[in-house]
Amino acid sequence: MLRLVPAEPLSIVQVTPYPRGTQNRVNEFVERVSEELERRGHQVLIAAAGDRVKKLLGSTPLDIVHVHEPFAPSVSSAALRHSYSLNVATFHAPQERVLSTQVARPLVEIFFGRLDARTVTAPATAELLEGYFPGDYELVEPGGPDRGWEQVAAELEALYRRLAARRHDPDGDPEVRRRIFRRKLIEVDLHMHTDHSPDCATPVDVLLNTARDRGLGAIAITDHNEVSGALEARRIAEQTGDDIKVILAEEVKTAEQGEVIGLFLEEKIPRGMTMAETIAEIRRQGGLVYVPHPFDRFHSVPDYEHLIGIVEEVDILEVFNPRVALTAFNEEAERFARKYRIVPGAGSDSHVAQGLGSVRVRIHDFDGPAEFLEAMRDADITRKHKNLVYVQALKLLQTAGRPKASKRRVPDAKPVRGGRPRRRV
Repeated sequence: MLRLVPAEPLSIVQVTPYPRGTQNRVNEFVERVSEELERRGHQVLIAAAGDRVKKLLGSTPLDIVHVHEPFAPSVSSAALRHSYSLNVATFHAPQERVLSTQVARPLVEIFFGRLDARTVTAPATAELLEGYFPGDYELVEPGGPDRGWEQVAAELEALYRRLAARRHDPDGDPEVRRRIFRRKLIEVDLHMHTDHSPDCATPVDVLLNTARDRGLGAIAITDHNEVSGALEARRIAEQTGDDIKVILAEEVKTAEQGEVIGLFLEEKIPRGMTMAETIAEIRRQGGLVYVPHPFDRFHSVPDYEHLIGIVEEVDILEVFNPRVALTAFNEEAERFARKYRIVPGAGSDSHVAQGLGSVRVRIHDFDGPAEFLEAMRDADITRKHKNLVYVQALKLLQTAGRPKASKRRVPDAKPVRGGRPRRRV
C-alpha cells in the first residue's frame, strides 16, 4: 500500500510595515494568517516596524520571507533588501505612493525584482500596480463573512509549496560525492576565451601555458558560439601529456534570452535558438547548464523572469565574475543561487591571458560531468584583486582592428606568469 509522506513544515516570517498592536487590515491579515499557518504545522515569525529585521533574517534559517506593502522606506522593504530566502509580497491598498512610484521607482524596481511571487488582496490593487511595476499578481482575498482565514492560509501555503518545490536538492548524489572525497584537490577556472572568440586575441597555446604556470588543474574554455578553441586545447593537452583537464564548453547566444554556457560538450551548438532549445541541446550532449554573469546588465543575460522560468534546468550559477563592473550584480547572483539552492560557480571570464585564474574554484578531482557537479557542491571559491580597467584595456588593445576568430594573433604572444589567489570570496 502507498504511504503518503507528509510535507516538511516550512519556516516563514511575515513582515508588516506597521508597529505591533496597530489596528488595521494589514496587521489583521498578518496575525490571522500566521495563526492558521501555525495550526497547519509551520514555524511562523512576525516582524513589525521597529524590529531589527536584518539581524532576524541573518540568524534564522527561513524558507519564505513574506513581506506586506514592501514600499520604501519600511521594515518590509528592508526585509526584501536583506533576504536570501524565497520572497513573497502581498499588496493590500489600491493606493498610489508617490515616493515609490515616482521618486524612488528605479530603486523599488530593483527590490521588487527579488520577488518570487506577488499577491494582492483586491483586483483594484493589481490593476494599479501593473501600471508601475508590471508582473504577475495572484489574487488572495482576506478572510471575511463568506471566507474563513483557514482558506486564506491554505491558498498561501499552496503558493509557498510551489515555490519551495522549485529549489534544487542540496544533497545531490551522496554516492558520487563519497567516491571523489578522497581524491586530490585541484583549482579550476570555469569561464575563459581564446582567439576562437570574436572578442578575444589569446592563442590557445598561450592560454594553456598560462593556465599551467598558474597551477590550474582544469579549465573550461567557453568561446562565444564556438567549440573549435576548446577542441584545439584538448588536442594539444592530450598530445603533450599535459595534466590540465580541458572542459569543452561554449557560451551560446540564444535568440532573445541572453547567453548560457554548456559544459562538457562535444559539438558546437548553433546560436539563435530559444533558451529551451539550447538547454535541450546541452542535455542531448550530456552536458551541464552553467549560467554566466546572470544579473550583469552590461552583458547579454536572461532577465529575471526568464531565469525563473529555467531555474530547475540550471546546474551551476556563476556567483562571481571579476569582469562584472558592479559588485551588486555578483551579489544578486549569490542571492539567487542561495534561495534556489543552485550549485554556485565562478570563472575569470578572461579575454586576455593576464586575467586567467583571477578567480579559482578548488574542488576534488573529477572524471566527467556527474563527478564534476558533485565536486562543485563542496567547492571553495577564491579570488584575487584584478584591476578591471587594466584588463579591459588590454582586451581592447589586443583585439582592436584585428581579424575575427582564430585568424587573429597577438604579436610574439607569450604565457603570462604569476597570479596566485589572495583571499576567499
